[in-house]
Amino acid sequence: MNDILPAETPLWQELEATARRVFSFYGFREIRTPIVEKTELFCRSIGETTDIVEKEMYTFEDRNGQSLTLRPEGTAPVMRSYIQHRMHAVDQVAKLFYCGPMFRYERPQKGRYRQFHQIGAEVIGIDDPKIDAQVLAMLLHYFDSIGLLDVELQINSLGCPQCRPDYRDNLIRFIEQRLDQLCDDCRRRYVTNPLRVLDCKVPGCLAATAEASSVLDHLCSDCEEHFRQVRLHLESLRLPFSVNPRMVRGLDYYTKTTFELVTRHLGAQSAVAAGGRYDGLIRQLGGPDLPGIGFAMGVERLALLKGTDGLKPEGPEIFIAALGEDAAREAFRLMSLLQRNGIRAEMDYRCGSLKSQLRRADKLQARRVLILGEDELGRGSAPLRDMNDGSQRDIRLDPKGLNLLNELKSNA
Repeated sequence: MNDILPAETPLWQELEATARRVFSFYGFREIRTPIVEKTELFCRSIGETTDIVEKEMYTFEDRNGQSLTLRPEGTAPVMRSYIQHRMHAVDQVAKLFYCGPMFRYERPQKGRYRQFHQIGAEVIGIDDPKIDAQVLAMLLHYFDSIGLLDVELQINSLGCPQCRPDYRDNLIRFIEQRLDQLCDDCRRRYVTNPLRVLDCKVPGCLAATAEASSVLDHLCSDCEEHFRQVRLHLESLRLPFSVNPRMVRGLDYYTKTTFELVTRHLGAQSAVAAGGRYDGLIRQLGGPDLPGIGFAMGVERLALLKGTDGLKPEGPEIFIAALGEDAAREAFRLMSLLQRNGIRAEMDYRCGSLKSQLRRADKLQARRVLILGEDELGRGSAPLRDMNDGSQRDIRLDPKGLNLLNELKSNA
């Protein structure tokens, strides 16, 4: 698990603030769910034969013997909340987004930790292909807004409960003829979750399944038309994409449109955002039979791609250097007054030498320094120095500090 240090938090704040701003253009509102849910929620939604449920969840019993799990992903908790609070009774259509930590016990790798953070979005109640295209447009809009342009949108269709069983049976027969070439995980799960074999990154498995038929060759007419319409809408928006017929998702609830945003800068684990349709999930969790589509982005991976170069911590607008006890008391009073009026202000609480205080102001990257000593208190004015060009001017000191406050606000 990973600490996010003060030098990194401005970047994280920028990534989250941009998501809130961009997503609001498309009508999304924020939802916040607990980080702990009943274990059965994830077993029912993600699938008991997935790697997440079998090997990666942090699960424990509370004092009443209830099995609880730290959330490994965000979609199922959002759906649980949607059902529990009967949001559909007010409006079946909901556009929701979230930011927060997730937990999976998996092998740490570049940009991936056992506590990681996601920004995600979900649309409930619309099955029209236009919403698929709009969700993808919003995702690409977000990446444009944070300045990450070197990403590729890949899309696929996983079919539906009517057409996927035929493809599943076909894939199992194909895999059975190549079991000796597969890794232990794929040999174990090929019957219960054969699509995951196509997603395995082990070289032997990639080679063994290279000639497997595509799910796109087995789509029913409805799924085929839905996927065709999604592509048409993306083309009408002039959004670049490619069809990746081998793309599958690691969660059982996905149907029809699936997608990933991939980059060449993260090694084998190249996806920085991913998602798709989950039209049967809400019904499966005990809610109404409503369609849904969504995605999630890994914030650690976004931060890794974005980098912290050029992001400097915001220093104080003013540093008050105080010489002597009376000056220190007045500096503390002025600093507190400025802070309460929205000005970033600092001082040296130990009140060392003027030289050491100026060094401290420079280290904090303060824009201005007010030099306050016994003489300045006596004459009722003090020099305000600009740390960029070294110029300074006297500021009259008044009991309410209004002259200083107005000076700082007028030259912000």
